[in-house]
Amino acid sequence: MKQLVFVVTLLLAIMGCARKQGVIVDTRGIDLQLYQQDLYECQQYAQQVESKAGSGAVGGALVGGAIGAVIGGRHSVQKGAGVGAISGLARGGAMTRREKQQVVKNCLRGRGYSVLN
Repeated sequence: MKQLVFVVTLLLAIMGCARKQGVIVDTRGIDLQLYQQDLYECQQYAQQVESKAGSGAVGGALVGGAIGAVIGGRHSVQKGAGVGAISGLARGGAMTRREKQQVVKNCLRGRGYSVLN
């Protein structure tokens, strides 16, 4: 049980760090109000990206359960599936955030901004 709490805490910390990254744009010579409007519109496009968290959780549970079955015992299967589901959920969520960020970057580049990251 302590291991599960540790894994969950670690994954939440990693997810929190990944969330803080944003798009960096060279703002020299641009109208900041227009940029804010363009950024907002690009972020709205990014909301169309479908979440991969659910499928990641299912895949992780299957892999974790299989590993637990190999290790042995019914409790190992349950623990493995639980840890796998949590890690798959985190991985799927991170993939979704990266894809959304890429949509915003591509959108801003398409509107003529110099995206630095």
